[in-house]
Amino acid sequence: MDKSIFLKIIGFFLLGWSLLLHSAERYAGPMTEWGHPDLQGVWNFSSSVPMQRPPELGRRQFLTEEEVSKGLRHFELGAGADVVPPNRFGIESYYNDIRVDNSGRDGRVRTSHIIYPLNGQMPPRVDGVNRIPGGVIPIVGDRPVRFVVGGIGRNGPEDRGLSERCIVGFNQGPPFTPSLYNNHIQIIQNRDHVVIMTEMIHDARMVKLRSLESLSDSIGLWSGDSIGRWEGNTLVVETKNFNGRTQSFDGFGTSKDKLLIERFTRIAPQVMSYEFTIKDPSTFVGKLTAIIPMSKVSAQLYEYACHEGNYGMANMLRAARRRDSKSYSDTVAEIFRQ
Repeated sequence: MDKSIFLKIIGFFLLGWSLLLHSAERYAGPMTEWGHPDLQGVWNFSSSVPMQRPPELGRRQFLTEEEVSKGLRHFELGAGADVVPPNRFGIESYYNDIRVDNSGRDGRVRTSHIIYPLNGQMPPRVDGVNRIPGGVIPIVGDRPVRFVVGGIGRNGPEDRGLSERCIVGFNQGPPFTPSLYNNHIQIIQNRDHVVIMTEMIHDARMVKLRSLESLSDSIGLWSGDSIGRWEGNTLVVETKNFNGRTQSFDGFGTSKDKLLIERFTRIAPQVMSYEFTIKDPSTFVGKLTAIIPMSKVSAQLYEYACHEGNYGMANMLRAARRRDSKSYSDTVAEIFRQ
């Protein structure tokens, strides 16, 4: 690349950041009775922006208005911008879009949530670290099952993903990443703590503000051990001591050696910037930083009961035992006879 072009790209990047920071500094948001920025309420982190940037966009962070229009139409159709489903079967294949919750925006539309590495891509992985994303079809693997959706078999509940077992929701985090639905958190503050409660699986993470003492390294937690501090108007939360029974990020590695740094900054009356950085020397070569806007909503966060009253897990295992006891063809024939 020509040196002058490279310097221009870096200049535009720094200018964009300075404008964002200047906007955040100019906004004087409400304060709590303890003199801290008031982040309380229910926030939505839905997004139609991809986590990784399409390679052809290089280091460009934001879309043009024309690109935004095309991108929204692409999502609405569920196919190419100029593709219309030919019949009712094609249309019905997109019926789930009605329930998908991923339209959150804060004005300018990013090309990716990842801003570092500068190309908007995942950082290189440590040798031997492969992606195990999970999915509907069981994959070959060993217990413990670290991914959230899918599983490695149906011999018992321990073979299923963490969300199927109601342990960790698929967008529960930390960090928070947009998913199909239930993209909400509720923040509750007092003088000594900030509680971050997620809608998915209804997990409450206690962030200690006045204690700088971390748990012993021998104690691992699903959501890690979080200690927070205020840097101006920004709540900075550092989390470590993950139990290693979840993945590090995006299907890679384990969380055992992960350090997560989150930054919550209210930049407008109804908008909060959520930025997170992952440093995990056992999984990634270098750090990963992403920004996801959150929108304040006038709603309550109701309990997500997960599998209470849902017998899907029991039926799944029951069907597997039936299949074990008979040949597959006999089982299918019996189903059709019923």
